[in-house]
Amino acid sequence: MERKQKTEESFLQRVRSETEGYAGARTSIGMVANEFVEVQLSATRMLEYILTPDNLNRAYKQVVGNRGSGGIDSMEVEELLPWLREHKDELVSKLERGGYRPHPVRRVEIPKENGKVRPLGIPTVVDRFVQQAIAQVLTVVYEPQFSDDSFGFRPGRSAHDALRRVQEYADAGYRYCVDLDLASYFDSVNHSKLIQVLSETVKDGRVVSLIHKYLNAGVQIGERFEETPSGVPQGGPLSPLLGNIMLNELDKELERRGLKFVRYADDCLILVRTPRAAERVKASISRYIEEKLLLKVNEEKTVTGSLKGKKFLGYSFYT
Repeated sequence: MERKQKTEESFLQRVRSETEGYAGARTSIGMVANEFVEVQLSATRMLEYILTPDNLNRAYKQVVGNRGSGGIDSMEVEELLPWLREHKDELVSKLERGGYRPHPVRRVEIPKENGKVRPLGIPTVVDRFVQQAIAQVLTVVYEPQFSDDSFGFRPGRSAHDALRRVQEYADAGYRYCVDLDLASYFDSVNHSKLIQVLSETVKDGRVVSLIHKYLNAGVQIGERFEETPSGVPQGGPLSPLLGNIMLNELDKELERRGLKFVRYADDCLILVRTPRAAERVKASISRYIEEKLLLKVNEEKTVTGSLKGKKFLGYSFYT
C-alpha cells in the first residue's frame, strides 16, 4: 500500500512538472474545507484551466476514489495510472487540439424496488477522468449562479437540507404545492438547448465542443450501438452538473415570478399558499418548461394539493 501511494504521488508530481508550460495554465482555483474559494477564470481560456496539473490531479484522485466498473474498453480503475503514464501526453494533446473522441457509454440496467429497472451508463475510466476534470472547473463557474433553493448534487448540500427548506416554507404559510415531474428528464434533455444555455456562460468554444461530443457519444447495449440525439451521459461526473445547468433556467424563472420552490436534481416542489394558486402555477410553469426548455412534463405525475402527506425525496410531511 505504501509503495502504491508513493508511485501515485510520483506520477502526480511528474504531471505537475511536465505540464507547467501550458499556456494560460496559471489559475487561482482552490479548495478550503471542501469549499471553492477566490476563483478567477478567463472566459475564453477555460480549457487551459481544465488541463492544469492541480485540476487533473484532483480529477485522477476522485475517479480512483470513486472506483466503479469499467466501460466498453474493459479498463478498470486500477489500470488508469499505468495508462496515464504511457498516454497522458497524447491525451492532453488531443484535448488541446480538439481531436479527442469520447467512447460510447456502456448501458446496464439496475433493478428497482418496484420490479422495474433503471438504465445506468458506465463511461470508460479515461472518459470519467476527463469528465471529472471538466466538471470540477464548471462547478466553480456555475456554483455562484445556482439558486439557493437547489440542493441536488451540489457541494455542501444534501437531501436533508432540501427537506428542511420545504419545512421552512410550510411553517411560513406555504402549505400547498405543485409536485413537478419531468418525463425521463436525463434522457430527454434537448442538446441544442443545453448547448445554448452553456454557451451563455462558457465562452471557450473548445470546451463547449468537447461537452457536445460527450452528449453525442452514444451508448453500447451488449453488441448494439445506439445514438444519443437527446439526453445527458448518465453515470458520468458531468451528468448531474449538466442536469443542474439546464434546470437552473427553471430556477431562475421561478425566482423571477417570486415563487417559493425546492429542487433536488429533477425533483421539484413549488410551494404556494392556496389550492387555486397551485393549479394556476402548474399550468403556467408547465407551458414554460415545454415551450422554453423543450422538456416534457409528465401530466399524470405532476399533481397539486396539500403539502400534508406529500412524499418528497422519500419523506412525507405532516404539517
